[in-house]
Amino acid sequence: MGLPALEFSDCCLDSPQFRDTLKSHEAELDKTNKFIKELIKDGKTLISALKNLSSAKRKFADSLNEFKFQCIGDAETDDEMCIARSLQEFATVLRNLEDERIRMIENASEVLITPLEKFRKEQIGAAKDAKKKYDKETEKYCGVLEKHLNLSSKKKEAHLHEADSQVDLVRQHFYEVSLEYVFKVQEVQERKMFEFVEPLLAFLQGLFTFYHHGYELAKDFSDFKTELTISIQNTRNRFEGTRSEVESLMKKMKENPYEHKTISPYTMEGYLYVQEKRHFGTSWVKHYCTYQRESKRITMVPFDQKSGGKGGEDESVILKSCTRRKTDSIEKRFCFDVEAIDKPGIITMQALSEEDRRLWMEAMDGQEPVYNSNKDIQSEGTAQLDTIGFSIIRKCIHAVETRGINEQGLYRIVGVNSRVQKLLSVLMDPKTASETEVDICAEWEIKTITSALKTYLRMLPGPLMMYQFQRSFIKAAKLENQESRVSEIHALVHRLPEKNRQMLQLLMNHLANVANNHKQNLMTVANLGVVFGPTLLRPQEETVAAIMDIKFQNIVIEILIENHEKIFNTVPDALLTNTQQGSSWKKSNDSKPPSCSERPLTLFHTVQATEKQEQRNSLINSSLESVVSSNANSILNSNSPLQPSVNSSDPELEVMKPTRPSSLPPNPSPTSPLSPSWPMFSAPSSPMPTSSTSSDSSPISSPYRKAKALYACKAEHDSELSFTAGTVFDNDEEMRPSEKKQLAQGHTASK
Repeated sequence: MGLPALEFSDCCLDSPQFRDTLKSHEAELDKTNKFIKELIKDGKTLISALKNLSSAKRKFADSLNEFKFQCIGDAETDDEMCIARSLQEFATVLRNLEDERIRMIENASEVLITPLEKFRKEQIGAAKDAKKKYDKETEKYCGVLEKHLNLSSKKKEAHLHEADSQVDLVRQHFYEVSLEYVFKVQEVQERKMFEFVEPLLAFLQGLFTFYHHGYELAKDFSDFKTELTISIQNTRNRFEGTRSEVESLMKKMKENPYEHKTISPYTMEGYLYVQEKRHFGTSWVKHYCTYQRESKRITMVPFDQKSGGKGGEDESVILKSCTRRKTDSIEKRFCFDVEAIDKPGIITMQALSEEDRRLWMEAMDGQEPVYNSNKDIQSEGTAQLDTIGFSIIRKCIHAVETRGINEQGLYRIVGVNSRVQKLLSVLMDPKTASETEVDICAEWEIKTITSALKTYLRMLPGPLMMYQFQRSFIKAAKLENQESRVSEIHALVHRLPEKNRQMLQLLMNHLANVANNHKQNLMTVANLGVVFGPTLLRPQEETVAAIMDIKFQNIVIEILIENHEKIFNTVPDALLTNTQQGSSWKKSNDSKPPSCSERPLTLFHTVQATEKQEQRNSLINSSLESVVSSNANSILNSNSPLQPSVNSSDPELEVMKPTRPSSLPPNPSPTSPLSPSWPMFSAPSSPMPTSSTSSDSSPISSPYRKAKALYACKAEHDSELSFTAGTVFDNDEEMRPSEKKQLAQGHTASK
C-alpha cells in the first residue's frame, strides 16, 4: 500500500486525518532527502578513493538495494514497478562490477552528483521552505481565530464586522498557503520517480563505457536499461499530464472551494468549540466534530491543530434535538445547544462563523431554514451515440486513414479551437450528417479532424466507457497478470450498452491501424493510450486520486488496442458459459413435442400473498409472447369453439394485452439479473408486434389477429399460477354475436 493521496478539498477542513496524511508525506520526503545526501556522499567517496573502490561500490550498492519507493495510490503501473525495481537491479550490477576492479570512473560528478544535489536543493528544499511557511500560517490563523471567537458579543457592531473581515482574510491566506504546500509536496513526490533515478542510470551508463571487462555485463543489462528508459519517459509524460490537471484543480479550488468538496460519508463535519464544565469554571475546548443524519450520531474528537495531537478521548452521542442559542443568553457568538439521547444535560457548541452555525443547524434539523448547498455541476452534452454521431466518427476516421495516417504526432497535435468548432458544427448539422456518402473536404487539416473526433467524444453526456464501469476498468488494469487484465476488460466491454460497444469497436479498430504505422506517425500504442485514456474513461468526480489513476486509464486503452480483435469479435468466457447453459436448456425443452398435459403451463413458486400478485402480473407480461407463438396455430386451426376456463366473477382475473416491457431485454438469459428466480418461457425468435394495426411483421395472419392474448386464471393452490390460451379482441373491433355466445358458454362451463 502506497502513500494516500493529498486531496485539496481536505485543506479547507484541515481534519486530523489530513494532518496525519500530510505527516506521512513529510516523513517520506525527509527519508528521501537523507537517502540522497547519503548517496551523494557515497558517490564522492567512490570517485576520490580509487584505492578503496571495492568497498565504496559495495556500500553504494547496499544503499541502493535497501531503499524502496513509496508510490501514491493503492497500485503501481508496470512502468512504476520497473522504476521501483531499478534500484535493486543497479545494486546487482554494482556487485558484479566489483569483481572487475577497474578504476575507470570519469564524469561521475557531472552525471550523478550534480543532478541529485540540484533535486535535493531545488525540490526537497523548496518543500521544506513551504512547510515552514505552512506551520507559521497555521499558528497565526489559529491564534487569530481564538482571539476572534473570544470577542464579546456586546462589542460595537462596527468593531465586530472589522474583526470578522480580518479573520476571513487570515483564513483565506491560510487556505491558499495550505493548497500551495500540498501541491508542492505532491509535485516532489512525483518528480523523484524520474529525476532521482535518471541520474543513477546515467552514472551506470558512464561506468559501462570505461569498463572493458564489463562489456558482457553491460550487454546483458541493455534490455533492462531500454525498458527502464521507456518507463521513465512514460512516467515523465504521465507526470506532465497529471501535473497540469492537478494544477488546474488547485486553481479551481482557490477560486471556489465549496463547489469541489470531496464526497463525505458524514452529513456535516468540521471544528467546533465545546463548552466543558470544570472545577474552576467553564472552558471551551476545540473538537473536530462529525454528524451523520441517518444514525443521528455526533462524534467529537478533541484536537489541537497547533500541536497536531489529540487532547483527550473521542466522544460519541445520539442527537435528540438542536436549538440555536440566542445572542443575549451567552457571551460567545455563533453558539447552539445540542441535547443527546444517551447523555444527560445540554451540550453547548460554538461554530466558527454565522455561516458555519447555519450549516450545522441545517444538518441537525435545527431551527435554521433548509439550505441545500449541493449543486449539480454536470452539464448535458450535445453529442449523442445516434446515427449522426456514428456518421461523424466514421467520416473523421475515413479522412484520417485515407489522407493522414502517416502524419507525425497524429491525435497528439491539436488543431486550432475555432477551426475545430467550425468543423463540428458542419458535421453535426442534420442536413450534412444525413449525407453519409459525402467525405470531409480536403481543406480541413488532419489535426483539425482528429481534434474534432476527440472533442465529439468528450461532448457525449457521459464517457464512452461509462461512469458506472470506470472503477471496474481501473481495477482490471491493476491486476498483476496481463492475461487476467485482458480477460477482465474483455468481460467488462461486453457489459457496455450495444451502441457504446459498437462505437468503441469502431474507434479501437482505427487506433490499431494508427499504431501499426507508428514508425511513420510516431504514435505507439502507449502514446495513443495517453491521448485517449482521459477521454474515453474519465472519472465522474475530479479529485487528486482520480488524476493519479489516469495512468491506469491509459493501460486500459492500450489493452483494448492491442487485443481489439479478441475483445470485440469473441464472446467472453463467462458469458459464453451462460449462453451454452441457456441453449442446452432451451434445446432440451424444444425437442419435446407439446402435449395436452402441458397446457395450461404452470409455474410453481411459493411466495408471500402481496409478493405473489406482483410476480403474477409481471410473469404474464414477460411470458405472453412466447405462449402465444407456441399455441397460436393450434388455437386458430381448431374447428371447435374455444372454451377458456375463466371465472369472470373473480376480481383477481384480468385480460392482458400482449406488450413487451420496454425495460426488459428481448431474450433474457437464465442468469440475467433481470430474469426471475423461477424458470422462464423461451422467447420467440422474432419479437411480437406491439401495435394491433401492424400485420406485415406479425406471425399470425390478419383474419386471426384477435387471438393474441391469454386469460390469467386463478390457480387451485397458492403455490400455482396457470395460463390457459383463449381469445381476446382488439380495442378497435367489436365482438360478433357468435363469439359472444362462445365466450359466455366458456364462462358458464368454468363456473
